[in-house]
Amino acid sequence: MREDGKIDYVEWPAADLPATKGFYEKAFGWTFTDYGPDYAAFDGQGADGGFFRPEAAPPKPLVILYAHDLEAMEARVTAAGGVISTPIFSFPGGRRFHFTDPAGNELAVWSET
Repeated sequence: MREDGKIDYVEWPAADLPATKGFYEKAFGWTFTDYGPDYAAFDGQGADGGFFRPEAAPPKPLVILYAHDLEAMEARVTAAGGVISTPIFSFPGGRRFHFTDPAGNELAVWSET
């Protein structure tokens, strides 16, 4: 069961998505669900996640937390000193927002609703 504020998903940049998928398939037996030519998701590997083809440099991994109530979590993040870098937006499977913490790390929070 997903819990508020817990790490739920991690996205990694992969400029060569086919080679990256091939490596994880061969080395660890991972399987993928492709969402177009620029994104491949995996699950059941300890934490769910995906690889994305980055558009801007320098690409960094993105840790994604979960929230049942996305608007309430966005308010909590802001009240605690986080800075919203990408407001709530929809994507296939849910909605999310991105923020930076006081150390400058970018994270995201997502919800299925």
